[in-house]
Amino acid sequence: MTEKSASKTSVLKDGPLSGIRVLDLTSVIMGPFATHILADLGADVIKVESPEGDSLRYHRPLRSPAMSGNILNLHRNKRGIILDLKREECRSALDCLIAKADVFVHSMRPKAIDRLGYGYDRVRALRPDIIYCGAYGFGARGPYGDKAAYDDVIQAASGIAALIGAVEGEPRYVPTVICDKMAGQAAAYAILAALFHRERGGGGQAIEVPMFETIVELNFFEHINGFAFEPPLGGPGYARLLNKARHPYRTADGHLCILPYSDRNWQDLYDFLGRHDLKDDPRFVTMPDRVAHIDILYGMIEAEAPKRTTAAWVAFCDGASIPCMPVMRLEDLPDDPHVKAVGLFQPAEHPSEGPYRAIRAPVTLSASPFRIRRHAPRLGEHTEEVLAEAGLSRDEIARITESASPATVPSKGKHAGKARP
Repeated sequence: MTEKSASKTSVLKDGPLSGIRVLDLTSVIMGPFATHILADLGADVIKVESPEGDSLRYHRPLRSPAMSGNILNLHRNKRGIILDLKREECRSALDCLIAKADVFVHSMRPKAIDRLGYGYDRVRALRPDIIYCGAYGFGARGPYGDKAAYDDVIQAASGIAALIGAVEGEPRYVPTVICDKMAGQAAAYAILAALFHRERGGGGQAIEVPMFETIVELNFFEHINGFAFEPPLGGPGYARLLNKARHPYRTADGHLCILPYSDRNWQDLYDFLGRHDLKDDPRFVTMPDRVAHIDILYGMIEAEAPKRTTAAWVAFCDGASIPCMPVMRLEDLPDDPHVKAVGLFQPAEHPSEGPYRAIRAPVTLSASPFRIRRHAPRLGEHTEEVLAEAGLSRDEIARITESASPATVPSKGKHAGKARP
C-alpha cells in the first residue's frame, strides 16, 4: 500500500463521510434523523443546543435529567454543545464553527433563521462552499412558508390522514412520525448529493427540504393513477390500498399479513384453499383484474384465515413464496429470530446512562462496518472541546459555558462520552 493510499484509508476509517463536519441546529426528529444518518456514515456531527436542550431529551421515563431513551440511538456518533444564540458571544462562537464546517443544517422556519442572523447568504459569507440545508414544514416560496409544522400537521395537510379516513370512516394519524422521518431521509440524501456536487468542483449550495411537499410527492407515487392525465381519467387513489378488507387477518391463534401478489401466488393460494373455480375466472387472472375485484379476494382470505394457525399459514406461504409475516409487537422484535441473527439490536453501555439497546444502522457498507464511535452526548458535553478546536480562548469558552444553566450542564466526570472499543 502506498503512503497516499494508506493516508486515504486512515481518513476513511470511520466511514465514507470521515472528515466532513456538520453543524446541526435541528431538534426533535426530522433534522436529527438526517444528521443521525450522516453521523453513522462517519461525519463529525456537532449538535448545537440551547441551554434548555432539545425537547426530545425530556421524554419519560429516563434515568437522569435530559437523557431520555429517545436520544440514545438518534444522537449517537454526535458531539453536543450548548450555545445560547440570543447572546452575542455565542453567535460569535457559532460563526467560528461555521468557518470550519462543511454542512450547516437547521430546522427553523425561514423567517426565524433570518432573524437569528443565519440565513444562507450570511452563512455563505463565513464559509463560501458551505452546504446549507433548511429542513422545515412548508416551502419558503408558498403562502404556508411561515406556518408552524409538526408531523401530525403534515399528515393532515399531505393527504395521509384523509387516506386513512377513506378506509376507517374518519381521518386518522399514522401512529408514528412518518413525515418527520421521511423528510429526514430526504434531507440526508440531498446533503450527500450536494457534497458530491461540491467534490466534483460545483461549490456549495443551499438546500430546502419541506416536509409538506416531500410527503405529497410520496403519497402520489401509487395513488395518482388516472389523476396523472390531463384531463384526468379518474380520481386519485389506489383501490387495493383503500379497500376496507385490507388489514392483517385473524388466524386461529393470532394475526397475520397474507399478501399474495403475483399471478403465481394467487394460483397457488387457490389450490391451497381448494378454490379451483377461481383459477380461470376472468375477474382474477391478471393483477389489474384482481385489483378491480380485490374486495372479493380479501374477503375470501379473511374467511379462511381463522381455520388455520399462524404457524400453518407461514409454513404454506413460505413454501409457496407468498409474502406473509405474523403481526409483531414492538416489544417482541428484539427476540425475533431474524432480528437476532442479523444483530439489529446490540447491547451497549452508555458512560452515564448505563446499559441500553443500541440499534445498529440497518444499511450495511462492506468497506465501512457500522460502529458506535460516540454514545449520545449529554447536554453540552463537548462544548469546551469543540469551541477549543474552533480557536476560542479559555476566557471566551468560560464566558460561554458559565452562561448556561448549572442545572442543565453536566459536570465533568470520568467518562468522555466516547464509545468503548
